[in-house]
Amino acid sequence: MDGPDVRDNALVNEIAVTVVGPDRPGIVAEVSAALAGLGLNLTDSTMTLLRGHFAMMLVCTPQAESTQAESTQAESTQVSAADVNAALTPLTDPGHLIAIARPLFDEPEDWPDESESVQRANTYTLVVHGADRLGIVAAMTAVLARAGGNITDLTTRLAGSLYLLTAEVDLPAGTDDDALSADLEAEAERLGVVASLTAVEADML
Repeated sequence: MDGPDVRDNALVNEIAVTVVGPDRPGIVAEVSAALAGLGLNLTDSTMTLLRGHFAMMLVCTPQAESTQAESTQAESTQVSAADVNAALTPLTDPGHLIAIARPLFDEPEDWPDESESVQRANTYTLVVHGADRLGIVAAMTAVLARAGGNITDLTTRLAGSLYLLTAEVDLPAGTDDDALSADLEAEAERLGVVASLTAVEADML
């Protein structure tokens, strides 16, 4: 196994934390308390339960400096991903939870501006349902990828033998909706499932 990434010791503006393991009461409270103890604010987070297992991803930032008088205190709250991993160790020691913190570094200058990409993209919802079989997600998302689609949300559910996939995807402006729908339907037919692609109105976002 590889050793710790030396970048984990860097002081950065954002740190991403992933926590997974068997569900039990108090996980969110314990994780958030550990982060608050380091002076970290939670800015973005999502969690879900998957067949009795807890999964959470969040982004946290050091407490912002508010005044010049508080600058020394604000600087002292800056931490690294290694500090976060150390603070979360007591939660993982029993062996039930896995918690990993990683630094989020600034995006390269040549990355597209997020606001511009939103303006260029059209949002669609893909729904796929039918009898469960191997490869549904891989095959259907490959069709979207070939069209330049960027999946922003994906949920799958298995109820008995019925499989349901729901995805939100951003497609480049100018995408031929009819052609893409035909490709998705053809792939779905090959898999023995049903697929539908629907545009999401701007006022619904």
